[in-house]
Amino acid sequence: MMATTHVLIGLTLVAPVAYAVPELAVPLAVGAVLGGLAPDIDLVFRHRRTCHFPVAGAFVAIPAAVIAAAIQSPLTAAVAAFALSAWVHAGSDIAGGGPEMDPWTNPTDRAVYDHVRGQWIRPRRWIRYDGAPEDALLVALLAMPLLLVYDGAIRLLVGGTLVLSVGYALFRRRLVEWTPDWLE
Repeated sequence: MMATTHVLIGLTLVAPVAYAVPELAVPLAVGAVLGGLAPDIDLVFRHRRTCHFPVAGAFVAIPAAVIAAAIQSPLTAAVAAFALSAWVHAGSDIAGGGPEMDPWTNPTDRAVYDHVRGQWIRPRRWIRYDGAPEDALLVALLAMPLLLVYDGAIRLLVGGTLVLSVGYALFRRRLVEWTPDWLE
């Protein structure tokens, strides 16, 4: 999935709380956006292994959510949103293809690494690769209700994310051809 898909999934996860407790909307959104992006820091290491925790992430996300519910503050809301979004990001990568640049030519059987079991989880390929048409459709479906829930800068972020995602999806397969060899 695209990084933008993970961001919008994170925003969707916290949207009900942001709607019910509007004073926490911004910290929730900031935490969700950063958490949706954070696992992909491992692009420079071992992608989908170093910073992705599809199972172990629960041991951080669930207690963070419980603490945020018990002690409602901008900080606890942001931390919980970050942990939940990062965990769901790692888990949702299972729905896509592998981490390779061109999964349509040489797909692997490795979606994301499960540190608890010490093994790779196989990709389901419901979204064939990041930037696939179904990925762009998912972004569009996620963005619509978010444009109603959030306002101001967060609404602009959602709209910009939608535009960026559709643009990326239009050129995704060509990007592999345009990528210099030293970046692969």
